[in-house]
Amino acid sequence: MSDKKPELSAAMKSKLEPKVFKKNPILGTKFTLAISSAKGGVGKSTFATNLALALSKIGCEVGLLDADIYGPSIPKMFGIKDKPKSDGQKLEPIKKYNIQCMSIGFLTDQETPMIWRGPMVTSAIKTFTQKVNWKNLDFIIIDMPPGTGDTQLTFSQDIKLDGAIIVSTPQEIALMDVVRGIKMFEKLKVNIIGLVDNMSYLIGEDKKKYTIFGEGGVKKTAEKFNTNFLGEIPIDSEIGRCSDIGKPIVESNQNHLISKIYFDLAKKIKTQYLDN
Repeated sequence: MSDKKPELSAAMKSKLEPKVFKKNPILGTKFTLAISSAKGGVGKSTFATNLALALSKIGCEVGLLDADIYGPSIPKMFGIKDKPKSDGQKLEPIKKYNIQCMSIGFLTDQETPMIWRGPMVTSAIKTFTQKVNWKNLDFIIIDMPPGTGDTQLTFSQDIKLDGAIIVSTPQEIALMDVVRGIKMFEKLKVNIIGLVDNMSYLIGEDKKKYTIFGEGGVKKTAEKFNTNFLGEIPIDSEIGRCSDIGKPIVESNQNHLISKIYFDLAKKIKTQYLDN
């Protein structure tokens, strides 16, 4: 009996080989950065809006795409109530605080639930990436929804993502999902810029530091997966107040401690992508 193994057919070889996706850039942009967290409620949208503003204020042309179809936040956080204009072919992004913005929340009533199946979400994402007239952007910041579902797959497989920043709070229940997000981006060959420890601690009226959600978990996770730890952002009631009135903290108070953290991070990103 021969020990020679039977040769695989071309069709079988094709099925076994990892699929290579054709990733297209978003027209009108140089670099596309995803702000992600596989866990909801960690302040990802707040991070995305303030990072976009910080990049803009240090001289970059910036767009902000709210990709959270089921729970859009950008209309509220930027205080936008207008509808985008269209020439019948493309939508015009709405400009606020010098940021070009687009969100499903601009096209629907604020209280209307988006009861959509996956293919409809994918179609909406493709509209926002292919049929919006983004103009001469250095960066487009994508505010991703929680999880590792249709939106993440659409961007990772079809859109040229130049990097992803993963936002988390330090407690283990959040970090369990963060690990899933890291592995997803690694599997889909998306560069992870680094991890951010959001709501990391609170400075009380007594000036003491309180680590409400634990301490050091995000940094340890970054070290475990050999990726950058981008720093800590503390809890501050001013962040929520500014977002609720439609004027994020980087726009409201550039001298605030939180704003300075965002400016430091924005400068690092600008150096990494534009100045090299």
